[in-house]
Amino acid sequence: MKKIFLLFAATTSLFLTSCNDDDSNPNAQYSYNVRMTDAPAPYDAVYIDVQGVEVIGANGSSAVLETNAQVYNLLELSNGLSIEIASDNIEIPNVHQVRLILGTNNSVVVEGQSYPLSTPSAQQSGLKINVDQNLTANVENTLLIDFDAHQSIVEEGNGTYTLKPVLREVESDVQGNIQGSLAVTGVRATVTAESSTGVEYTTIVNENGQFKLSGLQAGTYTVTVTPATPLLPEIITNVQVTIGANTQLGVITLN
Repeated sequence: MKKIFLLFAATTSLFLTSCNDDDSNPNAQYSYNVRMTDAPAPYDAVYIDVQGVEVIGANGSSAVLETNAQVYNLLELSNGLSIEIASDNIEIPNVHQVRLILGTNNSVVVEGQSYPLSTPSAQQSGLKINVDQNLTANVENTLLIDFDAHQSIVEEGNGTYTLKPVLREVESDVQGNIQGSLAVTGVRATVTAESSTGVEYTTIVNENGQFKLSGLQAGTYTVTVTPATPLLPEIITNVQVTIGANTQLGVITLN
């Protein structure tokens, strides 16, 4: 779904301060939950074995969250859907890094055939995503991780697939979205939004012809819809993205 990416997934970063948190009370607890989302990808399914989530504070302290350890199908978490994978109360006011620990039961299904995904680095030290969250006491602090299945799976050319996770933090309060749909369903197409500074975000349309690019920085974008041949690409220029808003492209007709 987008190119930068590590992926794992909108975060709500809170930069508020209050008399109840950090410096005034070093033993304060903060409610913290981690959610995961994804964009559509050209596979039947992408199964990721999440076993643990660890939070690292700016001062080096750490906490392992209560994790819903199970195998998740990333393709069920697209177009704005997300799921909570971990939640806990922690005594870390400033989150610097989150680590996602994967098990060994990771796989991708391509045209009905299941292939294992090798993830040695993830099993050893966890998938790391750097964040900069100042938590607030007495509210629910949320991290939304975009686990980009489209960018994370590499076909090795010898009939095997490797998981090289691409993750990123999505901040819904300081980022925007682009969404739309195709006039005809059942058409496989890639959707790319390129910013005026050259940063690209990519997804594919789902089975209903819908797409959503989440977590984009505010600015002007060129959106290119590239369908399978013989249909031709459609280019939409001067697409404005604003903070906290969905930019609607409406229904797009391909020729």
